[in-house]
Amino acid sequence: MPEPGKKPVSAFSKKPRSAEVAAGSPAVFEAETERAGLKVRWQRAGSDISASEKYGLAAEGTRHTLTVRDAGPADQGSYAVIAGSSKVKFDLKVVDAGKAEPVSAPAPAPTEAPAALGEAPTSAPEVEAGAPSPEGSSSAAPEGPSAPGDPIGLFVMRPQDGEVTVGGSITFSARVAGASLLKPPVVKWFKGKWVDLSSKVGQHLQLRDSYDRTSKVYLFELYIMDAQSSFAGGYRCEVSTKDKFDSCNFNLTVHEAVGPGDVDLRSTFRRTSLAGGSRRISDSHEDTATLDFSSLLRKSSLRTPRLEAPAEEDVWEILRQAPPSEYERIAFQHGVTDLRGMLKRLKGIKRDEKKSTAFQKKLQPAYQVSKGHKIRLMVELADPDAEVKWLKNGQEIQMSGRYIFESIGAKRTLTISQCSLADDAAYQCVVGDEKCSTELFVKEPPVLITRPLEDQLVMVGQRVEFECEVSEEGAQVKWLKDGVELTREETFKYRFKKDGQKHHLIINEATLEDAGHYALRTSGGQALAELIVQEKKLEVYQSIADLTVGSKDQAVFKCEVSDENVRGVWLKNGKELVPDSRIKVSHIGRVHKLTIDDVTPADEADYSFVPEGFACNLSAKLHFMEVKIDFVPRQEPPKIHLDCPGRVPDTIVVVAGNKLRLDVPISGDPAPTVIWQKTITKGNKVAAGPAPDASEESGAGDEWVFDKKLLCETEGRVRVETTKDRSIFTVEGAEQEDEGVYVVTVKNPVGEDQVSLTVKVIDVPDAPAAPEISKVGEDSCTVRWEPPAYDGGQPVLGYILERKKKKSYRWMRLNFDLLRELSHEARRMIEGVIYEMRVYAVNAVGMSRPSPASQPFMPIGPPSEPTHLAVEDVSDTTVSLKWRPPERAGAGGLDGYSVEYRREGSGSAWVSALPGLIERTSLLVKDLPTGARVLFRVRAHNMAGAGPPATTKEPVAVRELLQRPRLQLPRHLRQTIQKKVGEPVNLLIPFQGKPRPQVTWTKEGRPLAGEEVSIRNSPTDTILFIRAARRAHSGIYQVTLRVENMEDKAQLVLQVVDRPSPPQDIQVAEAWGFSVALEWKPPQDDGNTELWGYTVQKADEKTMEWFTVLEHYRRTHCVVSELIIGNGYYFRVFSHNTVGPSERAAATKEPVFIPRPGITYELPKYKALDFSEAPSFTRPLVNRSVIAGYNTTLCCAVRGSPKPKISWFKNGLDLSKDARFRMFSKQGVLTLEIRKPCPFDGGVYACRATNLEGEAQCECRLEVRVPQ
Repeated sequence: MPEPGKKPVSAFSKKPRSAEVAAGSPAVFEAETERAGLKVRWQRAGSDISASEKYGLAAEGTRHTLTVRDAGPADQGSYAVIAGSSKVKFDLKVVDAGKAEPVSAPAPAPTEAPAALGEAPTSAPEVEAGAPSPEGSSSAAPEGPSAPGDPIGLFVMRPQDGEVTVGGSITFSARVAGASLLKPPVVKWFKGKWVDLSSKVGQHLQLRDSYDRTSKVYLFELYIMDAQSSFAGGYRCEVSTKDKFDSCNFNLTVHEAVGPGDVDLRSTFRRTSLAGGSRRISDSHEDTATLDFSSLLRKSSLRTPRLEAPAEEDVWEILRQAPPSEYERIAFQHGVTDLRGMLKRLKGIKRDEKKSTAFQKKLQPAYQVSKGHKIRLMVELADPDAEVKWLKNGQEIQMSGRYIFESIGAKRTLTISQCSLADDAAYQCVVGDEKCSTELFVKEPPVLITRPLEDQLVMVGQRVEFECEVSEEGAQVKWLKDGVELTREETFKYRFKKDGQKHHLIINEATLEDAGHYALRTSGGQALAELIVQEKKLEVYQSIADLTVGSKDQAVFKCEVSDENVRGVWLKNGKELVPDSRIKVSHIGRVHKLTIDDVTPADEADYSFVPEGFACNLSAKLHFMEVKIDFVPRQEPPKIHLDCPGRVPDTIVVVAGNKLRLDVPISGDPAPTVIWQKTITKGNKVAAGPAPDASEESGAGDEWVFDKKLLCETEGRVRVETTKDRSIFTVEGAEQEDEGVYVVTVKNPVGEDQVSLTVKVIDVPDAPAAPEISKVGEDSCTVRWEPPAYDGGQPVLGYILERKKKKSYRWMRLNFDLLRELSHEARRMIEGVIYEMRVYAVNAVGMSRPSPASQPFMPIGPPSEPTHLAVEDVSDTTVSLKWRPPERAGAGGLDGYSVEYRREGSGSAWVSALPGLIERTSLLVKDLPTGARVLFRVRAHNMAGAGPPATTKEPVAVRELLQRPRLQLPRHLRQTIQKKVGEPVNLLIPFQGKPRPQVTWTKEGRPLAGEEVSIRNSPTDTILFIRAARRAHSGIYQVTLRVENMEDKAQLVLQVVDRPSPPQDIQVAEAWGFSVALEWKPPQDDGNTELWGYTVQKADEKTMEWFTVLEHYRRTHCVVSELIIGNGYYFRVFSHNTVGPSERAAATKEPVFIPRPGITYELPKYKALDFSEAPSFTRPLVNRSVIAGYNTTLCCAVRGSPKPKISWFKNGLDLSKDARFRMFSKQGVLTLEIRKPCPFDGGVYACRATNLEGEAQCECRLEVRVPQ
């Protein structure tokens, strides 16, 4: 693969240019190749062009020509020429003959996007296979419909150059054609030549990809958030498949945020020439390795300075402290997959107490990190130049995109990004012959429930399968029944199955003992469902009925049961019936049929259907109807031959949807005319005429009219068939409107006969209305419904109730025995789950359609009674109550509490103490009658209503109690209270006493006066407050507590202290040799506290830099020795007490000269020399690790002439104006004092020395550790 910065070699020495021609004129495009004999192909819209009447192709040596004859609007578009691995695109534009203009200069490449601001358009781009475009092909716009068929490149759309402001976001997109790819392509994003951006994914950078199945195009996106100036530069996108490769470059420009008053004048003078544009592109390639994400890490380190200590629970520490019986529970809770290996590694961890010579700070015994996160392992070496090796399970780790080694001073860091389970191992850092070890535990994220379990209702012996889907494949789960974990038994009653993210619990044959609540528990949640197992019962929806049929007719016995899998046996007079060609037995779903064709007198018997496995028997009788025809002479009057003819109508019952067939035998000579009539509900009859194709022998035709509508025998579902000896009336699929009284009349010239038949159509009932839910409890509710509007012609036998969870699709039946009432109390529901109910109506025909679902409801039980109800305080008219929340609040939480009271005695009613509910667990009940004995009760309320009350055990007497006053003086106030001048004084003293005591403050026997001292009293305490203490506030304070004739007193001693004044009358008592004797008097003011001593300092007359000679010196005279002969000295003395040193010092007015005894020496005269020297550090700063809360100092030594100016910095920020840092410089020794450092003070500190000759700087790293 060629480097992105190099220009690929083109196969063309001359490329075709885009052209604009007039309509009807020919268009000629020429291209020249580098060598002769190279195969050249011309394309239009991605399809090859061959020689034809429209296109002319010519080749002569290295010159190749494409001619488009008689160009028209249909010819304009994008063209391309391909030679080897080079492809050049160009455009043809056809205009009207009057508008055509000659092309004086090469047109810009049509496939390129508009040039960025400040850049000129470039020539047509050339795309090399396996190499990016040198002209910045990343800015190319989508190539249109021809791009997916591009045989050279893989990109459908390339990333374009982009601009963003600091702090903004930008997305670069690349589209890759996937129609011809067997596997998804591999895409990598780079900054510059080698920085792989997949290792930089985090807060500022995200990589995303998706696939569009419709267009079969892969979309890859580089998303940059909160852009920084260092993000600017050249980027590269590479895409590769099994046998293809493509890449493209693009640039990112990051602009500084410009305020309203900031105007960038340089933007006016930016060059827009091609040279300038190409130079800028090349510059971006020069700076390709400047993506410095370390600045981002530094910023984040300021916010979270200890990345190697995750703010999560340390599983290693939990396992160390837990008993072995808890290991399995802890492993499941924290997602530990290899508990045995982890315990083995935990046992092997040994604390190395031996002092190490190679390590100043070793690795911790164990680290913990979440899967997909980053971890840093850091050691600190004694020798900053030592080489280290990092080992993983004994194998040396090589630097890669996931393993990054860092070396900063004496610190060595191993950073592991995007940790996976493969990184869960033992790590070692080796320096020479020494090594330190640690264990890294990779914690998996919590496994969440993505699809919960669903309730199931089964019969005894049926198979049960619970299915649940979780967020992780192969996750560890636990199955529980009624809170008890399920395991694989010897009988294999429970089977557990994993299928990717789905988990199954299978019970092959359910029993009544298997009913209960089943749960699947993961490390991140729990799914709960109920299994109801009912005894196997068979419900008969439709029983078989007695039949009466004639000779050669068909008899059909039909029944319908509740279970479609039930088989059965048909019996005839108690003996099993064997099917044959005339007798047929069928079983379709829940319907069982027995069909007997060509009925004979031998078929008249008792028929029964016995379901297999159930103790029930469905019986019916088949009656054979004989047609009795007596011999009559000719001219016989017509007669209807039925078993029960007469004026009383016989009732024929038919189930809606079944076939209705009325078969009436007739006789008469000549053949009679048959007339069918149906009685209208108003009492009218509609007669039917003769049938259209009645035989001529009958002497007349039959006609049938239904509901005032004349019907022929083949029309619709109703027909009449009449023969010589019978008339058959048939209705296919009986409906409700077919019900009524039918009158059959036969006539001939001799006479007539008439019979009435009543037809009743019965059906399943209509669906009831949506049920209503009431009396919702913790696990139950009352369901009420109304009868259906139409009972189907049969009385409603009962109702069937079903329920389901709101988000589920599975309805579960709640009863197998029909419910006779219009209400039912449903139980065994889960509190906090939303349910819906529906109801079916059942009659002798069958079961109705389901009713609409009820309004969703949630079973919620009222809370239990509040606990620990107690009386806190009582006065003449008030009682203060307090209590604790109930032990069980229910799934709906608590809405509040109600407080009621009533007088002692059964006759008085409970009175509400407050309107509405309160959320507090305490209440002051006011306006109570004095002296009354009152009972109180408190109820907790939630969505389900009020819970049981908690009542006081005994009545409370509303009467103020007399309690002796008593001051509860805190321990720290029993000693002398010291406060500095200017500090606030706040003395709080709790007390007891009833009624409310009277509080009096005095100071040394006199009442307190003045605005500076304020007293604040409450029923339970008193406060003495002084905003700013002064020396005059010192003294003995007395507080008196009085209730009637009882009182209690307490004394407080307040001492307000200040700095002492300087010593008095300092003077030099004597000077001899190398020593001086000093004397002074104590200070006039000791600051109202004991003096701790004096500090004596000296200063050379030449430098006037003060050095401490004596500290905490208790006497008022001293001897200062080791003075230098020939120098003059000044002396000063500070006085100290508890507050600190005196603000000023007592100093000698004249210098004390230390003479040389004996010889007087004259200084020789030397030539003045230039001792100027640039600053240099003779002792640099060293890295330090300190404990938070203790003052620390950083020291170094510098030399230079003239005396250099010293500046201190922390992470590049000047510390001169920060009051928390003090800087000292004494004789070239530089000291930075940090007062009580905290973890935020950790970082890189620098000391810079500057004079006229130059400057020098040294740095160190300070780590502030929090004590464990």
